[in-house]
Amino acid sequence: MPDDIETITDGTITTPRGFRAGAVAAGIKKKAKGVPDLAVLAADRSCPAAALFTTNKIKAAPVILSQQRLAGGRAQALVANSGCANACTGAEGMADAVETAALTAGVAGAPPEQVLVASTGVIGERLPMARLRAGMARITLSAEGGHELARAIMTTDTMPKEIAVKSRRGGFTIGGVAKGSGMIHPNMATMLSFLTTDAATDSAFLKAALQKAADLSFNMVSVDGDTSTNDTLLLMASGLAGNEPITADSPLAGAFQEALNRVCIYLARIIARDGEGATRLIEVNVHGAATLDDARKAARTVASSPLVKTAVHGHDPNWGRIMAAVGRSGAEVREDRIDLSLGGIPVVSYGRPLSFDRKAAAKALEEEEVVITVNLGLGSGAATAWGCDLSKDYVAINAEYTT
Repeated sequence: MPDDIETITDGTITTPRGFRAGAVAAGIKKKAKGVPDLAVLAADRSCPAAALFTTNKIKAAPVILSQQRLAGGRAQALVANSGCANACTGAEGMADAVETAALTAGVAGAPPEQVLVASTGVIGERLPMARLRAGMARITLSAEGGHELARAIMTTDTMPKEIAVKSRRGGFTIGGVAKGSGMIHPNMATMLSFLTTDAATDSAFLKAALQKAADLSFNMVSVDGDTSTNDTLLLMASGLAGNEPITADSPLAGAFQEALNRVCIYLARIIARDGEGATRLIEVNVHGAATLDDARKAARTVASSPLVKTAVHGHDPNWGRIMAAVGRSGAEVREDRIDLSLGGIPVVSYGRPLSFDRKAAAKALEEEEVVITVNLGLGSGAATAWGCDLSKDYVAINAEYTT
């Protein structure tokens, strides 16, 4: 059966109809002068929107403001900056977020209450509002501006993260961008990820579809075990594809979910691959779990284990670390049911060690993508998680982050 989803070459968040974006170097990033760090995304009109935010109990001002404004399920514009998280900044930080949204409203031609805000960068510092005001005055929006936005939200990322796909069956497009390299261990959303679609739908369907996609993708990623104060995953729908409005019972509901999953999984994988100091992507496939939740727990625990991550970095086929991670994951396990393989090489069967070629296994851990497969032998639950190796560069990057 042919794939109903087409990946659009050079696609980004403004590929779906009805969206414009732009970015400038406002000087918010102290260490990267001349680098874009302030961006605006605007829809042609108010549209259904849904979002997921950090579950960290310390929430940045932009998160609190955006949560309040999305209560009605609609939005028209987004402003995002890098270089300053505007977190732990009190009432002054909230006032800065509100002013930023008001300034954006003028650029986007949107009501201020329909403007959402997202920030990323250093916690505990206020936005340099004079620079932000000056930068906002220079932003111009265009249908080609999605690439600029993808670059403007980067912090320690080494590459922009963006994609767009078209559903041949539904006739609609979904585009997305993301940033994330460190402080990556989402407990419900992602670092920053913005998604758009020209499908016609409503906010209730968007919220349900977004949660399902996040559970398969961003909620299964870990770089370092830290959950940010600013995590935001946003989806806006312009409705310009001309399809019949999609609801949970619509014939196109499945096609939309499949396309959204494709976009989110792509972005999640590239976030893991671009982890701070990472040299390889780790993919953990767990199947045979008693439940789906158990499969997710086990996969995510293995992918986030510092001992597993360092073993992969050192090409050490120390499978005992994987077994230990599975055992502490909270999933139901029986040691005598577990099968385990590294890079396709079986190393454990029914909980007992197998004789295997350690040199071949070490070689498998040198690949850019390392696949770990665990069969718990208890049921039909299956899940995949992504992480990266843990290198000396991760320590260096984060030891000097503000200095």
